[in-house]
Amino acid sequence: MKQQGSISRRGLIKGSAAFMAAPAILSASRAMGQDAVFKIGYVSPQTGPLAGFGESDAFALEATKAAFAGLQNNGAPVDVEIIVKDTQSSPNRASEVTAQLIESDGVNLVIAQGAPETTNPVADQCELSEMPCVTTMCPWQPYFFGRSGDPAVGFDYTYHYFWGLEDVIANFLDLWDASGVSGKNIAGLFPNDADGNAWGDPELGLPKPLLDRGYTVIDPGRYQVMNNDFSSQIAAFKAAGCEIVTGNMIPPDFATFWAQAKQQGFNPKVVTIGKALLFPSFLESLDAAGDGLSTEIWWSAAHPFKSSLTGQSCKELADAYTAASGKPWTQIVGYSHSIFEVAADIVKRAAVLDDSEAVLEAVRTTDLETIVGHVKFGGEGPFKNVVRTPLVAGQWQNDDAGKPQLVITSNKQAPDIPVGGEFKLIGA
Repeated sequence: MKQQGSISRRGLIKGSAAFMAAPAILSASRAMGQDAVFKIGYVSPQTGPLAGFGESDAFALEATKAAFAGLQNNGAPVDVEIIVKDTQSSPNRASEVTAQLIESDGVNLVIAQGAPETTNPVADQCELSEMPCVTTMCPWQPYFFGRSGDPAVGFDYTYHYFWGLEDVIANFLDLWDASGVSGKNIAGLFPNDADGNAWGDPELGLPKPLLDRGYTVIDPGRYQVMNNDFSSQIAAFKAAGCEIVTGNMIPPDFATFWAQAKQQGFNPKVVTIGKALLFPSFLESLDAAGDGLSTEIWWSAAHPFKSSLTGQSCKELADAYTAASGKPWTQIVGYSHSIFEVAADIVKRAAVLDDSEAVLEAVRTTDLETIVGHVKFGGEGPFKNVVRTPLVAGQWQNDDAGKPQLVITSNKQAPDIPVGGEFKLIGA
């Protein structure tokens, strides 16, 4: 018997409130009867400071529902149940709800997204429980090395696709080299969390490759997440004459830093920050102060890919999200959709649906063109468990109405993704 949050092949989700009910079970089913049942556990941060990563979850599930209802495995129809869990942006809860999915809900596959605070505890729990798992939306270094991964061995049950720090570094350098800024001291803002420790690591993070290109990262040390005072960092950056700021921050921390920087007379010409600057809603909250901020771009309406589930182009998917939600598209939309593409492909190809080793083999042999690019494990990534997806970079530029628009200004690392405008200095 399915819970109240269930939807049938004919049913529709009635607003996000129904989706966010915890736990939510969504069934893309046919008539009850002889069909095999395959349970997918989906874990993401739908509430809390990382809730932006779960913003398009309800849309992704609704948009792919019809395709899931038509899935077949070896010529036989499959009744797919998707059981949704909210981490509340807590790593501990991410681990707890994953254990519930495995031990109580009896899922056959776990998929998850939303920064290391989600991907790592979910993957660790799955590895411990020998549960096939695919994750995304976390740079692969925090995912892999943050879990003490051994490059010579990898992991057995947990797989991941996303870009890596080498990709974000290359894109950031492309932005900075083209900016015309002469100063080579770069202000580094790295929190004391998995992302910040990876990005700021002297050898594996940004400092060493930036030094190789003539830049010096001024790193005052790790700050605690949800910090309310960046005065010491700002003082260090001013003393070093930093004209460029970089790092990896959650939106509340960047808002605090940026307001205090203005108050204390620190006016860099380029600010390129990961994570915080992904979301249009956050940029709208900054008003004019957001104009000219730059970031990595994982996905956009201009990307040249199509969904393997719905056949939609990136623009069509972005437009559909805006029509359904009334909100601007966000980079999260493409990756939220893609994780269900990968899951559906696994369901189609698994030799035996109720055999975890058969499901794992289908994960291992994933080779799929998705809305975010090519996902192929075991051949194109740095390790067997990791595959990199393409990355470009760009800038938030306010339009004539003062609305922020994310513009791709650098595509050297992925030339097939088109540029949409030119980079400009803050205040120019």
